[in-house]
Amino acid sequence: MGRRSRARRLQQQQQQRPGSAEDGGKRNGAGWEGGYPEIVKENKLFEHYYQELKIVPEGEWDQFMGALREPLPATLRITGYKSHAKEILHCLKNKYFKELEDLEVDGQKVEVPQPLSWYPEELAWHTNLSRKILRKSPQLEKFHQFLVSETESGNLSRQEAVSMIPPLLLNARPHHKILDMCAAPGSKTTQLIEMLHADMNVPFPEGFVIANDVDNKRCYLLVHQAKRLGSPCIMVVNHDASCIPRLQVDVNGRKEVLFYDRILCDVPCSGDGTMRKNIDVWKKWSTVNSLHVQFHGLEILQYAIFCALELADVSSELPGLKWVPGLSQWKVMTKDGQWFASWDDVPHNRHTQIRPTMFPPKDPEKLQAMHLERCLRILPHHQNTGGFFVAVLVKKSSMPWNKRPPKLQGEPVEPRAPVPPSPVEPTVGCASNPLELESKLAPGMSDTEAVERAENSGSKKDGVCGPPPSKKMKLFGFKEDPFVFIPEDDPLFPPIQKFYALDPSFPKTNLLTRTTEGKKRQLYMVSKELRNVLLNNSERMKVINTGIKVWCRNNSGEEFDCAFRLAQEGIYTLYPFINSRIITVSIEDVQVLLTQENPFFRKLSSEAYSQVKDMAKGSIVLKYEPDPTKPDALQCPIVLCGWRGKASVRTFVPRNERLHYLRMMGLEVPVDAEQEAGRDDSSGGDPAEAGPPR
Repeated sequence: MGRRSRARRLQQQQQQRPGSAEDGGKRNGAGWEGGYPEIVKENKLFEHYYQELKIVPEGEWDQFMGALREPLPATLRITGYKSHAKEILHCLKNKYFKELEDLEVDGQKVEVPQPLSWYPEELAWHTNLSRKILRKSPQLEKFHQFLVSETESGNLSRQEAVSMIPPLLLNARPHHKILDMCAAPGSKTTQLIEMLHADMNVPFPEGFVIANDVDNKRCYLLVHQAKRLGSPCIMVVNHDASCIPRLQVDVNGRKEVLFYDRILCDVPCSGDGTMRKNIDVWKKWSTVNSLHVQFHGLEILQYAIFCALELADVSSELPGLKWVPGLSQWKVMTKDGQWFASWDDVPHNRHTQIRPTMFPPKDPEKLQAMHLERCLRILPHHQNTGGFFVAVLVKKSSMPWNKRPPKLQGEPVEPRAPVPPSPVEPTVGCASNPLELESKLAPGMSDTEAVERAENSGSKKDGVCGPPPSKKMKLFGFKEDPFVFIPEDDPLFPPIQKFYALDPSFPKTNLLTRTTEGKKRQLYMVSKELRNVLLNNSERMKVINTGIKVWCRNNSGEEFDCAFRLAQEGIYTLYPFINSRIITVSIEDVQVLLTQENPFFRKLSSEAYSQVKDMAKGSIVLKYEPDPTKPDALQCPIVLCGWRGKASVRTFVPRNERLHYLRMMGLEVPVDAEQEAGRDDSSGGDPAEAGPPR
């Protein structure tokens, strides 16, 4: 049976299902209306729990419950580090948002999107437009296509508002080494990548993001999210967050423990704050879930925090964000509504379900020193969001086994309190006398020796406070292809270097491929720091993906001076090192190149024509620089990969990226033409064979 026949049969089966969309059914959280009952947004146990603990400020209960029962507003975030951010913001505000004014859908006035008051530079917006309205309304069809296309291009992210808060408060900088412990699906990870690339003139920031998730399938969703941003500084790994391997790096020929500057730890939770988008929580919520995830979440946190940490006061860091302080007193409730005020009240038969760490400290001085009021609790009714909890922990002093001196107060490197680098291994127990602990470590002991000494000593053996014994690494899913760095004497590189006149500073040792046998078909690049991590930890961790594609082999590359063509995915990283094969084009040239299949040389401007006419066939770079004397023209640079044929030029740019540039130039792209516009570069097709020979 052919593909079309199978597709037709599946379509017919779908149409015959009761309650299907074709039958007029409408989908809700439980399934299709008519096939399944509507979920009632009530849970008496949930209400009893929240009211007893006074989680909601007095007098706000009705507003709180009313907000929970309303659909969650749609929110979007503009990718902040790209030079196109201002152009996208201008396009949104002056075109698409203006078209929404005075618009009604099904008798309901459409709310014009508003910026999130606490997100910097108007780069995040929210609206009452649901996906259902966007898809069904002809008036909103162009706006919906814009959102879909720009999201695929990595220029927009549809991300829940409260999810944007932790990366902002993490205060990451381009030189920071960051661990994202429970990263999938990746919206926070993309924010961290943006922070690394705050200066677009630096193709390889010193910092990097290692994004981890325990779910193998969700790791590939994470890869998709991260690859939209085209960064050589991201690595996706697949481990249980409670036992991420201790990594090593080479420091001047000596193996040292990898120390992280920032750790984002989005641990499993009870899901209360997701009721507005995951309405199944209404009927499934129970304290049993909370008690279960508390133990697993604590394991993960222990691999991220240390006894020298304290809660940071971030109350002034996001002006406009409404929140309430963390609680310092609470009780624990069982699934049947029984309360326990302290661990002493818990009967022995409950000790496997309820644990001492679920209660606040009994010592008033210790409780006060914790400053739990510095935690942020975001309630749904305060700013029409989901619910969220944020705790920012800052390392104020070195670990007892860590001889690296802490940064001094007042050091201008960090605007917040100083944060000495931290290894991922936790401390679980502490010696009663820190001075006694210090004396057990040899003077001048390195970080690595100290961590290994503490680890080998166990949690409390000999009074040493250190990480728990390492757990055996568990591997999930399929075995990944290897990451093989190109040897310095590999004969494939000199022709590439000569053809593109690569700058001597080009880091060729950062090139890698995913095969050990046969021809190398695609070449990727990582930053120097991630190369260090890969080379020294291949047996310790399961890497799902890293690097950015910069070159693809032509099937008939032997006919040309170079067998590898440029890949659009990595062109912004690679371009600063290329000194040949560059054609400077005007904005009119860009329009021609993006709207015509194989424009002849003569269709280009005289300046572009004079550059391309005597150039040898093969891969080229097409560069547009904005003219500051023409404020109405596109004011962000564009770098495109192209191919110089016998008599014509073509671009090799993914469809959505092509549409993005056309929109930024103010050109209207018909909705029915979007599916046909452009050609996806990710297929690795051979430009020498594509299209009519000219």
